[in-house]
Amino acid sequence: MAGVRCFAAAGTYFKICEDQLVRMTETRNGLDVVLFDFGGVIAEEGWRAGMRIIAENNGLNYEKFLLDANDTIYASGYLLGKASESTFWSALREKTGIVGDDVSLMKEIFPRFIPREWMIQIVKELKREHFRVGILSDQTDMLDNLDKKFNFFHWFDYVFNSYHLGKGKRDASLFDDIAGILKTPPERILFVDDDSGHIGRARQRGWQAIHFVNRDEFIKEMMKHFPVEKKD
Repeated sequence: MAGVRCFAAAGTYFKICEDQLVRMTETRNGLDVVLFDFGGVIAEEGWRAGMRIIAENNGLNYEKFLLDANDTIYASGYLLGKASESTFWSALREKTGIVGDDVSLMKEIFPRFIPREWMIQIVKELKREHFRVGILSDQTDMLDNLDKKFNFFHWFDYVFNSYHLGKGKRDASLFDDIAGILKTPPERILFVDDDSGHIGRARQRGWQAIHFVNRDEFIKEMMKHFPVEKKD
């Protein structure tokens, strides 16, 4: 039966298998749900890229500035929907001495979040195989604004955003909460994130996980989780 989709180790995402019949294993590989981080996985990492530019413009060490920005967006309450964007920028200015108005600073970040079409294709293929898919992201209301621009939410069954949840991935109990919302045993959830800390906390809570490093390594890891059986 020609034309069945499958993973390809050297391919861009799922591709048509022209010379063999494949099928997903009957056990669905022990998974029901696949959740993806947004920045750095579903999309290019606009936060880090933008913060690098801001650091350079202000003569600051990028690594130290990024740590300060990550801590401040949590501490200010903005990431958890408890404070405004303006509150965050004011706190970051006070902590680091950066200059620039809120709009100018956000313009260094927002445009750099660009959804990866090849990753959206993987999401579509998983849905076609009847897996539930979702976003699990430590993001602000910027994620909602990015959806208004790119219209990607509709490809997902769930969008879990720290800004609306009031809890982020630094809190390991979030993974228990999400499993409860999904009504799914943790071992049947696969999580993809480019942050090793988030991956570690997900695994501690019993989730399966892939640490996203780059596209090729990600495809190889997905092949391990979604093997196909050949049938002559």
